[in-house]
Amino acid sequence: MKREYHKWFSKYLQKDMEMLVFGHAGARVLFFPTRGARFYDYEDWHVIDAIKDKIEAGYLQIFCVDSVDAESLYSVERSPSYRIQRHMQYEEYIINEVLPFTREINPDMTMISAGCSLGAYHAMNVATKYPQFFTRVVGMSGRYDLTWQVGVFKDLFDGYHDENIYYNNPAQFIPNINDEKILNELRRVEFILAIGEDDAFLENNKYFSDILWRKGIVNKLYVWDEEAHKARYWRKMVQLYL
Repeated sequence: MKREYHKWFSKYLQKDMEMLVFGHAGARVLFFPTRGARFYDYEDWHVIDAIKDKIEAGYLQIFCVDSVDAESLYSVERSPSYRIQRHMQYEEYIINEVLPFTREINPDMTMISAGCSLGAYHAMNVATKYPQFFTRVVGMSGRYDLTWQVGVFKDLFDGYHDENIYYNNPAQFIPNINDEKILNELRRVEFILAIGEDDAFLENNKYFSDILWRKGIVNKLYVWDEEAHKARYWRKMVQLYL
């Protein structure tokens, strides 16, 4: 299996950003890391190995990006307004640096946004805001409103809310989209949600799936046994949904 390491200085983030690329051809997969994880963790957790056959056969090319969550969404020492601003800089990096890079090395028209845990949020958020760039989005064990509180999972913005937070939580802004051009772009994307029946954000996934249906956006919600917020489940999910 072809494996490449890439690193460059991001003008949007003003820091070096790293990435691992697996494969040589096929559908491009933008794979976001979990909360607190790094670009190499899906390899370490054998999630990449789980789809090795598809990668080697040229069906998939996986771009494992890094995150700045510790500087943005989970930068608790910073103000909520700063956190969301830093997150938006990360989004600029993804859209204006990472996506063009993927197209330079692979012209395949299929672009999948995927992630597990907080990575599922990133995957869903970027795909719902920029549906013109994506053909499928796969969210595994995610929540799609970061202000949604369940158990130990708290509102990541501590009760603060502004326009930027609104437009970076798909479960908040999608219900208010009425522009048919935007909705038709979203309807073109294949939406897949996977969550465990004992996961904290099961209800959030059901709620988000219903939001999509109400807007005529076809989606598939898969509820797995037990708590599926674990790498051993993600290894199975990627085989089915990527």
